[in-house]
Amino acid sequence: MSDLKPAENHSILTRPALLLRYCAPLLLGVVLWNLSVPEGMDARGWQMMTIFLSTLLGVMVLPIPMSAVTFFGIAALGLTQTLTLKQALSGYSEPITWLIVLAFFISHGFIKTGLGLRMAYCFMRMLGKSTITLGYGMVLTDTVLAPAMPSITARAGAVVYPIMRSIAEVYNSHPGEPSARRMGTFLTLVVFHANAITSGMFLTAMAGNPLVVKLAGDQGVDITWASWAIGAIVPGLLCLAIMPVLLYRISPPQLRETPKAVEMATEKLHELGNFKRDEWIMAGTFVALLVLWVTGRYFGLSAALVALCGVCVLLLSGVLNWDEIKGNKGAWDTMIWFGAFVTMAHFLSEFGVVTFISSSIGSWFEGMPVWLSLIAISVVYYFAHYFFAATTAQISAMYASFLIIMIGAGVHPVGAALTLAYLSNNCAVVTHYGNGPAPILFGAGYVPLATWWKAGLLMSFVYLTIWLTVGTAWMEWLGYFG
Repeated sequence: MSDLKPAENHSILTRPALLLRYCAPLLLGVVLWNLSVPEGMDARGWQMMTIFLSTLLGVMVLPIPMSAVTFFGIAALGLTQTLTLKQALSGYSEPITWLIVLAFFISHGFIKTGLGLRMAYCFMRMLGKSTITLGYGMVLTDTVLAPAMPSITARAGAVVYPIMRSIAEVYNSHPGEPSARRMGTFLTLVVFHANAITSGMFLTAMAGNPLVVKLAGDQGVDITWASWAIGAIVPGLLCLAIMPVLLYRISPPQLRETPKAVEMATEKLHELGNFKRDEWIMAGTFVALLVLWVTGRYFGLSAALVALCGVCVLLLSGVLNWDEIKGNKGAWDTMIWFGAFVTMAHFLSEFGVVTFISSSIGSWFEGMPVWLSLIAISVVYYFAHYFFAATTAQISAMYASFLIIMIGAGVHPVGAALTLAYLSNNCAVVTHYGNGPAPILFGAGYVPLATWWKAGLLMSFVYLTIWLTVGTAWMEWLGYFG
């Protein structure tokens, strides 16, 4: 997201702005470390929070990868003796960390075999006769791929967006030009919003979702792959159903009919030819994974173990090879930063920091009826995303505290945990820097900044309304609200 790259061959001492960005996390840490420990908070908890906040600031401002920043955080935990080295590295042994890594390997199979592209072109051929139905084709593609593709950037940037842009350019809709409004602006917004919605519908659809499961588990709330998906299915599908229609009015495309999209999709499917062996294996493995993620608990199979078995099948069949596993930079990179955040989140709870913060903030909502507390806490949590450049960063910083606040206000733990989980993904639509795909899709140049923020704000009220009305009613019927 930054235009400053760490590989640039300049001394940081000659770049005041860059120097400030490098120093800011350290300065924050030094200042907080030397302040008096707030009354009622454990000293190690204050140290833990100081290192966590400094690391989080580094993730947001430093022009180096997130994983590199979290390495510094892990090192700081050990050097300050806030944690032993074994404790500092404990997040990497969590099954939930490995679940997200394994899901990255599975998603690579979709891209390598071409199954993901085939699905996308099939939907384009079925629904590509008009601009709005083309938008629904993008929505369906993302929805089908989401359960097995936790890299939202890969899903939107490597599969859906390239197809969308190809179609837009066939109709002479080019970024950065007045012609962008012909269809490119509308379709880009649809791709982005669909990605944010589907990311919240499945535990394995976004890299930060397993962290939600870990944080909720620390508060005694058990979330499974099935309970997550079932709770999201009705409000999620409703959001996906009405989103293209509303964006069609917020940013109406100048071109309404798109018969060439059907022709293009048909041509691309012809080039792909018949289903190949590896595609059949990938499709069968995907279906088996979905079934076992839903039913595995009844057989004593965890989601991580099911994913591990799926990767083994892909390796044995030759769909994936070990060099591809070793070389999957996205998976290993995610493991580094995810494991670090799991460690920090666990010990923030262990040392009482989460409880302390929750008690302090919870007073804001005292005396409110339970239903009003649910709405108020959800709205504050949702729009706080304006201050975060990644969904995982907000989950790490706020999820556990707001979950405790919501439970303390009388909301049923499971309903509270899942409501915040879903909103943790949806809230990414508010800005052009809110998650991984945002800077890619905004940077493509199809959507002006004012249009992007306007669409994000207006649609946010729609999403919040759906999740807090239809969503809560659905989850209450399921028994998630007691």
